[in-house]
Amino acid sequence: MSVLLFDLISRVYKYPLEYLIEALAPTTERDFEMLPEEKKKIYRLIQTSHIHGSPDGPWFFIVARNDVEKNAWQLLGITDTSMLRPQVFALQEGPIKIGIIASERQAINAVLGRLQEDGKVPSRFADSYWNARGGSHTDGGAFLFSVRDGEDGKELECADKFGRAITLPEQEWLNGRGPAVALNLSISLQLPRKGPPSQDPMGFYEYVRPAVRDAGFQYVGEILEELRRLALKGQESRRFAIESLSLLYDRIYDTGKKKRSSLLQMYHEALNDVFSAIPSSNYDLYYRLDWRNRSRLVHPGLESQTLVVDAFEFPIEGDQSVARFVVDAHGEGWKNILLYNLRGHRFIGSGLGPRTNGLRIDCYGDVGDYVASGIDGCELTVHGAAQDQAAQILKYGKLVIHGDVGQAFMYAAKGGDVYVLGNAAGRPLINAVGRPRVVINGTCLDYLAESFMAGDPYNGGGFIIVNGLKPSFDGRFVEQEYPYPGGNLFSLASGGSLFIRDPHHNVSRDQLNGGRLVDSTPKDWELILPYLGENEQLFGISIERNLLTVDGKLLDPCQVYRKVEPTSLQELA
Repeated sequence: MSVLLFDLISRVYKYPLEYLIEALAPTTERDFEMLPEEKKKIYRLIQTSHIHGSPDGPWFFIVARNDVEKNAWQLLGITDTSMLRPQVFALQEGPIKIGIIASERQAINAVLGRLQEDGKVPSRFADSYWNARGGSHTDGGAFLFSVRDGEDGKELECADKFGRAITLPEQEWLNGRGPAVALNLSISLQLPRKGPPSQDPMGFYEYVRPAVRDAGFQYVGEILEELRRLALKGQESRRFAIESLSLLYDRIYDTGKKKRSSLLQMYHEALNDVFSAIPSSNYDLYYRLDWRNRSRLVHPGLESQTLVVDAFEFPIEGDQSVARFVVDAHGEGWKNILLYNLRGHRFIGSGLGPRTNGLRIDCYGDVGDYVASGIDGCELTVHGAAQDQAAQILKYGKLVIHGDVGQAFMYAAKGGDVYVLGNAAGRPLINAVGRPRVVINGTCLDYLAESFMAGDPYNGGGFIIVNGLKPSFDGRFVEQEYPYPGGNLFSLASGGSLFIRDPHHNVSRDQLNGGRLVDSTPKDWELILPYLGENEQLFGISIERNLLTVDGKLLDPCQVYRKVEPTSLQELA
């Protein structure tokens, strides 16, 4: 029905695309007020005529059409202004240029993964992913992919609701399935002499990072091939190889002229090769099982042993899922579990029961919904992005996400220490209580910490830190245009606090709903500093260089961070 409405308005009124989108998804509240005056006049007229026909949410539209007048094939994504169903958009430029719209990033990676396996594209990872915030004054929350005739044949263009082009820097992609490898000297033999100790993964990472920036794919391929060989030489060598590859895969750094997406494909393949070469021997530091030999799950032979599970053939959910297998493994006494080849598997970490202190779970691939939901004591690391409903009703433990996280993150969470490298989508930490302590290095779309009930942060209660940063294509962490772009920030919260990195005072009172924006104090900095220190250890985001340095000047923390605290019921009345 809504697609028919889209087509009807387009054909009858001949609106340009911007006005057509506005008729379906009207811009409201703060976003409307942030628009230029001339645009507000036009939008008022459109809303007066069409708001009665705007579809109720939650929804998102993916509309495919043939624009005959412009001789273009178009794919349009429009996001619900209520932000109950945000979309993910992605671009990849290689031998062909691809634009994808989906409800979650895992679906995008699944499409690219199949194309990469068929040799059509260089990587199963996009060059750029982004969420749409419905009705946003910055981009309209809608994006259009258009295929039209160009000088060299068909060309793909991407633009937002207002017609502004979405572009990527010109970088090189990996041609073929991988570089030819021809080593004259063993890198593993060179490192102890010229670089860090061979058993120091962080030292190795810092040592090769400048070379990864300056050298070509050939050299990176040689490093990865040597790590593959090193992993076969012994148990400690395998641990070193896995941890070194994980740092290269997880961290943000300058990749020079090479596309990060191509490097991620190389690291992904190297990690999978190392994992798949692990023997099924219960007396090795690593013990590997897959779907076919899952019946060989036994008690660990060594206390420090890691169970490595190839999740590819396990069902996505249900009694035979990899999530249930993790529960069974924990019941057998396993304290270290590593999952790879994940392809949207759901509920990982759920069902483990109370008091799982000492359990560590590492996830490689694309985790599905509800990862880490309900955990009570364990530590779970997602090497990549998480999807919707992550960490719901989390009680206690630690969650680390080396990427973005989806919708309704930490809904009704009771506690836990959580670190997110990227952004959170809409409605994170709604109805959270108790002692959740969260660092989000990016931003959130809307409704952050609505009805937050986390007590007194100085007396065991919870709080949230939002740094408002994003990684640039040259490997730096830079400020986002707005540290928090939406509305209903800390809406009707009754406990806890939110600390937001806002040195330019871009967050305004009209983004709040029942909260109060105040200056932070030295006591606040003392409270959040240990968590920012752990954040630096996990992601390499320097407190001094990335957080406290603004426009080239090192500032006092109280000049950089602002605080949002609850307003008392008496004040609301």
